[in-house]
Amino acid sequence: MMIIDSQIHAYEANTPKRPWASVPDSPPSATGDEHVAAMDKLGVDGAIFVSSFAMYRYDASYALEVQKKHPGRFAIIKPVSPDDPQVEDVIAEWKKTPRTVGIRLRLPEAQERKHDDPGIDRILRAAVKHDFPVNILFWGNIDVGTKVIDRHPDTRFVIDHLGILQPRTPGTLAAEPWADLPKVVALAKRKNAVIKISGACTLSKEPYPYPDIWDPLAKIFDAWGFERCLWGTDWTRASPVVNYENAVKPFRYTDRLSASERAMLMGGACEKVYRWAPKKG
Repeated sequence: MMIIDSQIHAYEANTPKRPWASVPDSPPSATGDEHVAAMDKLGVDGAIFVSSFAMYRYDASYALEVQKKHPGRFAIIKPVSPDDPQVEDVIAEWKKTPRTVGIRLRLPEAQERKHDDPGIDRILRAAVKHDFPVNILFWGNIDVGTKVIDRHPDTRFVIDHLGILQPRTPGTLAAEPWADLPKVVALAKRKNAVIKISGACTLSKEPYPYPDIWDPLAKIFDAWGFERCLWGTDWTRASPVVNYENAVKPFRYTDRLSASERAMLMGGACEKVYRWAPKKG
């Protein structure tokens, strides 16, 4: 089967040439070359490279650089800003870039942004115009995210990270990590949305291979259907909690998935949503 990771964040070392906007608890570097080597080791054919907001904010130049070097292995996605009055032009220009497959809208609770924010409306109208799916992050802010999806029924949404707030450092897992699961299940009624099963292993209270994730995930699979679920590791955001190998193997080797379910979850749905498939040279 073709395995496609629905979300990775590569970055180079923090240097004056391309300085980081922030310094998260992540390895000193996780370059495109390092990603390809790790993917090859584990049999991952390709990945959707979401330009790292933590490191680069709205500058996607490193993603473009990596994609150019490894054209068959990565499709790329750029974060866009609701506060940019020229965001529609930014999206139009991004559409012209080879092997770009979408844009990303971040709506964490800390932004305190309303669902009818004019900047959000501009982004989502432009996404429809240019036929881009919108990766949308609203973990910890699921009620606002749901209102955004309902307000824009013509937009294709890809919900990041199960819609559930995930830890990015060890020892910070919530007491009830799956508390928003009923809201995630209810979101499945929105036919203009699919969901990423990305970073799921970070929600486990048990060590590798994280057996306690499967009962909550089964409820999501039942509600959404495997053709609307996109597996992903969220490497490197998740790497301080779960390393890349341990994020891949539980899904490749679990007996909780049939062969056809695994093929759809780990590649088929992603290829369908982004209309892209990797080509290993």
